[in-house]
Formats: sequence, C-alpha cells, structure tokens
Amino acid sequence: METELLEILREQILDAEAVATAQTDLFAAGLDSMGIMQLVLAIEETFGIALEPTDLSRDHFRTIDSIAALLKSKA
Repeated sequence: METELLEILREQILDAEAVATAQTDLFAAGLDSMGIMQLVLAIEETFGIALEPTDLSRDHFRTIDSIAALLKSKA
C-alpha cells in the first residue's frame, strides 16, 4: 500500500524529488488542500476505500506511513 501511495504522490500530485520516503513530511514537500483532494480521489479509485470528512486531518496526511495506517484502519 505504501508503495502505491508513493507512486500516486510522485506521479500525480507532488514533484517526484520532493517525496523521498514514506516518512517524508508531505506538507513540507508541498501537499496542500487541492493535493489532498486529488489524493482522496486516487485512494478511492485505487484502493476502493471511501474516506470521511473527519479522516481528512493533517495528522492523517502528514506522511505516506500515516496515510497507509489510516487506510488500513478503514479496510
């Protein structure tokens, strides 16, 4: 799951060089509210997991690892 998230972020949302690892701070790498919405759509399409508005917090979207933990808790 982390690998797929990394690919989505690198290929569709952020500059590939900005996202070095699954622990990279995505907000420091340039993730903004529009990027989060793009990521939510990609997550729903790729993993079939629907996220609730309450899931869309900075804590849940700070790193790929934190996003993966959220998705695993929803699966």
